[in-house]
Amino acid sequence: MARSEPPAGDERIDAVALNRADRSLRCLPFRRAFYEEVADRPISSGELCRRQDWPSLVFAPFGPERAEDHFIWLIRLGVLRREVDGQGLTERVRLTPMGRVLLSRWRGEIPRAGLRDRIHENFLRHRPRF
Repeated sequence: MARSEPPAGDERIDAVALNRADRSLRCLPFRRAFYEEVADRPISSGELCRRQDWPSLVFAPFGPERAEDHFIWLIRLGVLRREVDGQGLTERVRLTPMGRVLLSRWRGEIPRAGLRDRIHENFLRHRPRF
């Protein structure tokens, strides 16, 4: 897939963090349309799983708990952030500036990682100290 350089002014985003998040996005079950959706408006894990158009947003169905696990991972990577309202943090998430830079790397659908990369990513995600 064709990649482009990050937009000017985004040099402050750490290259190591960007590459790590890049690998994770290719391993997670979210389609580009999901990230474009959270770039425009916040969405919660429950709302995502109730939507009738889920095939356009994810590669395979999963429940709200699993979606929340993925959201938390993407928050830790710096791709998503919790939405804030007058009461504080909400259950909804939005795309961060780093997430926008990552999306700009691909012109079309985010390419899926191979089996080896998905196993490696899963190991790093669930066993980070090894």
